[in-house]
Amino acid sequence: MEANNKETPPPIIDQLTQYAELRFKLAKLRAIEGGTSIAASIIADVAVMMCMVLAFIFASITLAFFLAEVFNSDWKGFGCVALIYLLIAIIVKANKKMLERPIVNGFIHKIFK
Repeated sequence: MEANNKETPPPIIDQLTQYAELRFKLAKLRAIEGGTSIAASIIADVAVMMCMVLAFIFASITLAFFLAEVFNSDWKGFGCVALIYLLIAIIVKANKKMLERPIVNGFIHKIFK
């Protein structure tokens, strides 16, 4: 005679319910991990960009004062820097399509990383 102390396995419906709940929790945790990873990456990128913008502004002011000293006129120094930026803006506008593709690809790569 066999001992009756063996546990009977839970019905298949209960097992499927537990499995579905675990899969849902796993999907939710993976989504949270992905979202927080993207958010952290964006925050770090924004901080780096802010530092780069500040460095660029101070370098521009320094260049303007240097050119003002070279030309012995403040307005000429700052005007030269403004013309340099105007020239850069025209070049970027002319090559807009060529510059957009790498930026879009970078965003897509960051999202699906």
